[in-house]
Amino acid sequence: MGVVTRFFVRLVQRFLPDAFIFAIILTFLVFVLGILFTDSGPVKMVTHWGTGFWDLLSFTMQMALVVVTGYVLANAPIIKNFLARLSNLAKTPGHAVMLVTFVSAIACLINYGFGLVVGALFAIHVARQVPSADFRILVAGAYSGFLVWHGGFSGSIPLTVATPGHFLEKDMGVIPVSETLFSPANLFIVAALVLTLPIFNRFLMKSSNAIYQDRSRWVIPEDSIDTKEVVTPATPAEKIENSVIVSMLIGIMGLGFIVYHFVTKGFDLNLNIVNFIFLFLGIMLHKTPKQFLDTVTNGVKNAGGIIIQFPFYAGIMGMVTFSGLSEEMALWFASFANEQTLPFISFISGGLINVFVPSGGGQWAVQGPIMIEAAAAINADIAKTAMGVAWGDAWTNMIQPFWALPALAIAGLHIRDIMGFCVMILFYSFIPITIGLLLF
Repeated sequence: MGVVTRFFVRLVQRFLPDAFIFAIILTFLVFVLGILFTDSGPVKMVTHWGTGFWDLLSFTMQMALVVVTGYVLANAPIIKNFLARLSNLAKTPGHAVMLVTFVSAIACLINYGFGLVVGALFAIHVARQVPSADFRILVAGAYSGFLVWHGGFSGSIPLTVATPGHFLEKDMGVIPVSETLFSPANLFIVAALVLTLPIFNRFLMKSSNAIYQDRSRWVIPEDSIDTKEVVTPATPAEKIENSVIVSMLIGIMGLGFIVYHFVTKGFDLNLNIVNFIFLFLGIMLHKTPKQFLDTVTNGVKNAGGIIIQFPFYAGIMGMVTFSGLSEEMALWFASFANEQTLPFISFISGGLINVFVPSGGGQWAVQGPIMIEAAAAINADIAKTAMGVAWGDAWTNMIQPFWALPALAIAGLHIRDIMGFCVMILFYSFIPITIGLLLF
């Protein structure tokens, strides 16, 4: 495995550009594919691109807040101390990567936004505890936990099809999570990945030692310690800015809404409520508005890549969706499937389409109608076919920078620093996912 790992890491280090350049290259690729395989000419493809360019603005803001609020919360003294104590469990580089991978996977099962932030932040704390560990592998291990998100409690496809009134209800009915998230196939895949990914990443850590030793190219982010001189507030404005009471009052109001949300909606841990929790806990744990805002200022620096790159992916999604390119790909895959293989075919096609449409909900809107129609036509398992699309979406996130950006922003790394290892994780995760979809 070491030889293969070294090959992909060196290949990525030499040829994979920055994530922003990757998005531009992918834009050109989809533009050409749309012209070749659909009836859209160059003018139409540009129109599709421009029309879709701003469709992810609200989602972009959500992901930017994931990074900022996660950074703010993690830099609260009590949270930093907790993560530091948990990182003490790691005594060797092998322990370090296994611990980070396991914690990240469990967090991503709970909620993908929560897991992305917790995994990256925990990787930093573990790296400080075990400085001899390869920080790139720790961050890659943290990101690998994201593989299980679509089989967990925030999986957009299984939750969508379990919701009465969803857009495919007439074609497939309402599918309860007992047939998707809690099906034997999904439980096997989740258990296999959560239990074996830490071990696999441990072997990647071994391989990384022989790849290169130049650590000047990747640096563990320093702990943010406020060394400013404490100044006694003199003016009324300064007293308000440094008031614990102000933070506590607005924090209690926020916590009140959080309690109301879960009491009335159950365990609905969506991206908005995760950001809401992070935000108001951060306000309270930093004690004063000034301390909170000072930390926010530092955290905002990490969100630049997300803010500028996500509109380009929205444009790519616009070209793929409006031109019919994604439909053509899905139909081609479905054309040679049978009752037993359709869930697996859905997985493979979902993985390919995810490279161009890196959004679970957006991908289901495009691919779902085609795959469900195919399942009904050949009497295939509809619930497992839907989960095939879901796992395809999760699978190729390992080689799609879109979702890695928040974790990389927090860790201070570039996509090329972890992508070689993520390619190996992609190859390995193919095995348990395939077994689950074909044999269970």
